[in-house]
Amino acid sequence: MEKEMTITETLNKWKAGNLNVEGLWYDWFCKETSLKNKGLRLLGRLNAIKNSPKFDNDKTYVFFKNNCPFNGTLYDDFRICDLETGSVVYCVVPKSGHICDNGQAQVYGRENKFEQPLVEGTWKEVKEWFLK
Repeated sequence: MEKEMTITETLNKWKAGNLNVEGLWYDWFCKETSLKNKGLRLLGRLNAIKNSPKFDNDKTYVFFKNNCPFNGTLYDDFRICDLETGSVVYCVVPKSGHICDNGQAQVYGRENKFEQPLVEGTWKEVKEWFLK
């Protein structure tokens, strides 16, 4: 995994075309050759919520995770973490692979100790939640 850069730095490097996207992955179960394209999609999602009042782009960093549920299909998420403590602030799932979630987007967060989604539905609903 690449050294933690702030979300601002990560998005700036991505837009400039000099980001090691594969370096943002923490764990994966897919082919390594898939990581770049999957990461680019996640960066697009992160970019869509970068103006959120719920986190500070200069005090947080992001990493990506590819998940393999016991009952479902592989899916990706990204974690927004506090730069100072390293603790996860939000786990953002653009499309869950768990069969019981029916492919919904979800956000888990420390507000409720990650016990249940803070928001669940379409990606549009997740994006609106972050931006309000």
